[in-house]
Amino acid sequence: MNNPSARQPAIFIPHGGGPCFFMDWTWGPADTWSATETFLKGLAATLPEPPRALLVVSGHWEEPAFTAGSGAQPKLIFDYSGFPDDTYRLTWPAPGEPELAARVTRMLGAAGLPPALDPNRGYDHGVFVPLKVAFPGAEIPVVTLSLAAGLDPELHLAAGRALAPLRDEGVLIVASGMSFHNLRGYLQPQTAERARAFDAWLTKAAELPASERDSLLRDWHSAPFAAYCHPREEHLIPLLVAAGAGGEAAGKCIFKDEPMGAAISAYRFDG
Repeated sequence: MNNPSARQPAIFIPHGGGPCFFMDWTWGPADTWSATETFLKGLAATLPEPPRALLVVSGHWEEPAFTAGSGAQPKLIFDYSGFPDDTYRLTWPAPGEPELAARVTRMLGAAGLPPALDPNRGYDHGVFVPLKVAFPGAEIPVVTLSLAAGLDPELHLAAGRALAPLRDEGVLIVASGMSFHNLRGYLQPQTAERARAFDAWLTKAAELPASERDSLLRDWHSAPFAAYCHPREEHLIPLLVAAGAGGEAAGKCIFKDEPMGAAISAYRFDG
């Protein structure tokens, strides 16, 4: 793990809805997720070099302590329901990397954040759905990391800070969630204005230096329409890990769209 590598960023990406990039869109408007798919397809080309490994924090995995998936060949977890049959036969055989998983837990432990390992954890759809688009070859090793129960903002910022050195070893830190996640709010007339207001606040926060960014993200509940955009915050909290890992410099918004009438964004931290 000590081979010289270009420093990778920490990024927050929207993972869409269920297996949305791999569906027969007689189920809805054909272009609902096309902008997000195009963004994900182009993501690898924006990196300084191909990552040595991916460390992925998904909004679909919570444990009592930060837990790293340590299996050598994780299976896919089809943790969605009600979608076409063929979306339960998708494949994405990216290897795990037990050594990196163990290193992740050591780094977290050294920062006073009790960690755990799970050799049986597979790739949930917050992992394999967007990364099958972004890295279709499935050749880069992947380690997944859970959120910590309670979803405390400061705890997740701290986890990102602890893991930031991995970026200098060629590890791309990917936070996978959604900057808007109110399933009852999609396609509702009141949502567009509310989601845009929250998204504008979130983008302003992300694009500040860490000294200001962390303070705002720590208090994200105070943002306009925060409770409406995130009735439960598990899809937002991965962003705080990316922001914590993102260094001192300002982040930047790298993607925006409004699928089903709700503004969403992606962010990149290169500091």
